[in-house]
Amino acid sequence: MIFIDGVPFSSASSSSQGNEILATLLEHPLIVSAANIFKTIPERKFSVPKEFGLENSPQAKHVYVFQREYATVDPSLVELVGTDEATTCIGLVIRNQKSGMTSVAHMDSQKTVDLGLIQMLTSVIDHEMDDELDVHLIGGFDDTPDEDVIATTGAGSDEEQSGHSLPLCSKIIEALQSRREKFQIQTLFVLGHNTKRDSDGNACPLVNGFLVETSTGSLRPASFDKSSRCPDEIVRRLRVTVSSLDPTWNGRLLETYDTHHDRFHIAPCSWSPNWKYIASWLQQCSDSEILLECSTSPSAEGPDFVDNEKR
Repeated sequence: MIFIDGVPFSSASSSSQGNEILATLLEHPLIVSAANIFKTIPERKFSVPKEFGLENSPQAKHVYVFQREYATVDPSLVELVGTDEATTCIGLVIRNQKSGMTSVAHMDSQKTVDLGLIQMLTSVIDHEMDDELDVHLIGGFDDTPDEDVIATTGAGSDEEQSGHSLPLCSKIIEALQSRREKFQIQTLFVLGHNTKRDSDGNACPLVNGFLVETSTGSLRPASFDKSSRCPDEIVRRLRVTVSSLDPTWNGRLLETYDTHHDRFHIAPCSWSPNWKYIASWLQQCSDSEILLECSTSPSAEGPDFVDNEKR
């Protein structure tokens, strides 16, 4: 169940759907205040110095989460955990107030929400305690097409007309509200709160990523360079794509980090022969074609999106 400032959140009716609950939450004064504060925090550009690993290196130990991955970290072992490259995706943080155990997921589909929550909560909650869990949702800008776009493209279904971010946000909120755990919503920096206009008038996110300080639970906007998106960046990027055709990952978030042994364990997925032809075809595409084929928000992607797809 969702709580705000320690008080159970109640919507207009007990049968309210996720989008109705979400709309009410986004207008809550405490949520609005938290969003206004979050967007004033300077973005941290996170990188790993070349001397990392040497004795007396000041670099904080961190875990990076790619799209469709999740990781749960122990604050006694890991100082920072985060993700970036989110446009229509949602970064979800669940932190146990008592133990400090912190789980971060980069969700890109409604299909992974229910099982993904179970995966995250398994190592965050001590089932013998009445745990209270701090929750943050960051990402998912307002990508709802305007009326001119709908008229031009002929988009007719509710999903087509609501964009990608809203249905995903609504699904997450509905899932949180329906569970028995106590979810204290601290940050809801999504949709209108996380939207700006670029020089061409296109909607795009204010914030694409964040870092969580595990000892305190504090969050700040963040971006990561290639040195910090590790280990096995390319393998993990490939895994995000090919897992969509692997039935063993249906509805699940990709496992990346072994919480109890404090090590990365890149759980495998199978490679369909079809990907050979898809990859070959994409290699022949122009940059603009790659954007259109591989992104849910071509006008909002970062400058290295196409390069990452090509790599």
